[in-house]
Amino acid sequence: MHFRKITIVGVGLLGGSLGLVARKRRLSSHVVGFVRRAASLGDCKKYRVVDSATRDLASAVEDADLIILCTPIAQMPALVREMIPSLKRGAIVTDVGSVKASLVREVESMIQKAGAHFIGSHPLAGAEKTGMSAARFDLFENAVCVVTPTKRSNAAALRKVEQFWSAVGGRVVRLTADLHDVLVSRSSHLPHILAALLANLVLDPAAPKQQGLLCANGFRDTTRIASGSPEMWRDIAVSNRANLIRAMDRFAADLKKFRRALRRSDARTVSRLLESAKRRRDDWRAHCVSSSPE
Repeated sequence: MHFRKITIVGVGLLGGSLGLVARKRRLSSHVVGFVRRAASLGDCKKYRVVDSATRDLASAVEDADLIILCTPIAQMPALVREMIPSLKRGAIVTDVGSVKASLVREVESMIQKAGAHFIGSHPLAGAEKTGMSAARFDLFENAVCVVTPTKRSNAAALRKVEQFWSAVGGRVVRLTADLHDVLVSRSSHLPHILAALLANLVLDPAAPKQQGLLCANGFRDTTRIASGSPEMWRDIAVSNRANLIRAMDRFAADLKKFRRALRRSDARTVSRLLESAKRRRDDWRAHCVSSSPE
């Protein structure tokens, strides 16, 4: 697996980590990073996440064999429109976005009309820390990397994208974009919203000053992801809003069920709900995450 030139559009945590592992494992002769801010050029050099960096998108993607979009989702379509004239025929474009259906619908045709190929991707890797200073070469090790081909996808391009994610350490899973968005609305997007709302509630400035002292491991673990990028999660929530709303409605119904049991002092129902949650999570840990970090 080797590309003559890989271009990473947006060099933050994910983009920087991809640059590090691509360089370390020699997946490309030259890894280029596209950044918006002048200060980011210095950071790219400081953290050595790419071979070279530029603020010129056209030169960044020119002659690139593989282009990876690593910006917030809302920025991706405009960037694709801007880079279209500079794409070489046969180039492969993929992304790391957490929402797939809307992005695939908007950019696949544009890229194909330019004689290039688009394959949607979503590596389930990340952290609450952001920016290239947090990048690390093993970020994708054992991470599930979803690819979302369509009926129009080029078979050779799909194969190369899958090989790339395997080469950076990922475990590739194929899903339709629509199914991907339904599943991550429950397992990724809903937990983030819940963590954010819980952090807002508990850490309300109007709460007694001792409140923070009583926030121990349970609160830290439950709200860790609330420290993620607000811009990124805003885009995710809005882009996947229909699925997220359905997930929120289902969660709200379960919360009401638990509340009713408490009001009735129904210890049996409370116990059944907690036992069910423990059993399902323990089974998930045993069968789905035994070989990868949680």
